[in-house]
Amino acid sequence: MRCKPANTPMEANVDLSFDDNHTLDDLGKYMRLIRKLFYLTVTRSDITFAVGVLIRFMHQPRKTHWLVAIMILAYIKSCPEKGLVYMKHEHVRIFRYSDSGYAGDRGGCCTFV
Repeated sequence: MRCKPANTPMEANVDLSFDDNHTLDDLGKYMRLIRKLFYLTVTRSDITFAVGVLIRFMHQPRKTHWLVAIMILAYIKSCPEKGLVYMKHEHVRIFRYSDSGYAGDRGGCCTFV
């Protein structure tokens, strides 16, 4: 892919909800790209927010949304060394935390091992 490198996955303060452009002709192409980017967020947490924003527009993507998706690809190309690496270790414990105060539940904080 030939493109200029991008310093960020998405420009700040871009309003993607208002766009007068017509919807994309190839909806499937956009959906496939967003699904691949979403899968990539497992190891690339730096693109999670930008991909999450684009997922909101999967029902009616426009040219602006496509251009932001391409910018995410340019960002990934410019810094391939970023991301999470999962390595197998015998003594690793993984903890999950849940905010049980969400939606008014007063049950306290839960920790799962």
